[in-house]
Amino acid sequence: MRRATGCSLILILLGSLSSVSVRAAERRDAVVEVVEKAGPAVVFIGTEKRVERRFRGPSGRRLQMDGETLEGLGSGVIIDAKGIIVTNDHVIRGASAIHVRLDDGLRLDAEVIGSDPLNDLAVLRVQPPSPLPVARLGTSADLMIGEKAIAIGSPYGLEKTVTVGVVSGTGRSFRADNRSYNDFIQTDAAINPGNSGGPLLNVNGEIIGINTAIYASAQGIGFAIPADKVRRIVEELTAHGKVRPVWVGLHTVDLTPLKARELGWERRGGVLVDRVEAGSPAAEAGLRPGDLITAMGGTRVTGPEDVRIRLNGFPARASITFDVLREGAPRSFSVQPVPYPPERAAALGWERLGVRVKAVRGGLLVTAVRPGSPAHEVGLEAGDGLLRLDTTRLLEEADLRESLVAARNKASILLVVSRGRSAYYLTLPF
Repeated sequence: MRRATGCSLILILLGSLSSVSVRAAERRDAVVEVVEKAGPAVVFIGTEKRVERRFRGPSGRRLQMDGETLEGLGSGVIIDAKGIIVTNDHVIRGASAIHVRLDDGLRLDAEVIGSDPLNDLAVLRVQPPSPLPVARLGTSADLMIGEKAIAIGSPYGLEKTVTVGVVSGTGRSFRADNRSYNDFIQTDAAINPGNSGGPLLNVNGEIIGINTAIYASAQGIGFAIPADKVRRIVEELTAHGKVRPVWVGLHTVDLTPLKARELGWERRGGVLVDRVEAGSPAAEAGLRPGDLITAMGGTRVTGPEDVRIRLNGFPARASITFDVLREGAPRSFSVQPVPYPPERAAALGWERLGVRVKAVRGGLLVTAVRPGSPAHEVGLEAGDGLLRLDTTRLLEEADLRESLVAARNKASILLVVSRGRSAYYLTLPF
């Protein structure tokens, strides 16, 4: 009797386990499969940032004490089995040390291959003992509003957190940290601090975006960098360590309501081509003054600033489609940006700013000022020092050239100028 009872109990338990297994199989859906497929490629990123503390002594002399180390956290995703990881620039910006924790718990030190603050992307490298699991970088070109979106990351340090939502919109623009961001995916999949740098995935387990930001005052509004932009920027960062400035040769102005009516444009958005530089990629593609640009890369444009920021997402040789209204008829042009010509970069300081300089210890020394130039109008003189342009410290002539190229489409620039023992902040039209 006891033996029979034991056998019956075993059969009951086996039957229960079989039932549980069947029910689990019934619950398995696309989300579960995506998490199992792509989850191992999502990593936790920890950073350390050394912050020095300064104070003034009784004599007024500035003294420096040992600072404190601030820790940060974020997410990333492995896109190459050899140890290449994509994350956000703001996750690792200013870090003195970066480490990555893998799916199996292994912790590895990471180095920065390249970083692009304008597009908020960074590429890291680790040295794994064996090939790593990867997530496939898909495309964002065919996204459908309402399709399912899955975010995986480490919000508030809670590693491998999965949230599910939909693609709420594409081509979104927003401002964060006093900077404009354009052409982002909007999703209602919950994205919280620590999710930054993690992947947004479709139901095939492909990366369709890199999670970046949220609206702090709203719920269910998050943003991700589209996969196609990620691919272009990652290729540039991996090859060159930075996104090189490119030249299109296109100058645009706001479209006034009056001009829009004259052109027969009754929709929102659009910018007017004011000037096309001779011999530029825009000129070779066939764009010309008077064209009304309605979209870039399939996404409508809202103004000249929108065009400028969008161009930062296209490295050299990447083809950009411009949708244009010309004489009432829609047309499309394919433009290929090229690296900014060195000879043009060298001339910017004299033509646009109005100064010639030479490198000296601690910065750049102005050797000549062009009469009537922006520099002349604000009172710059030969012998003044140039310490900084916008956020770039000027130590070599190449620093000035590169910062002027980066600012070439801006309306104004900020210079830090030294004269004698004093330093001044000057805003110049550009």
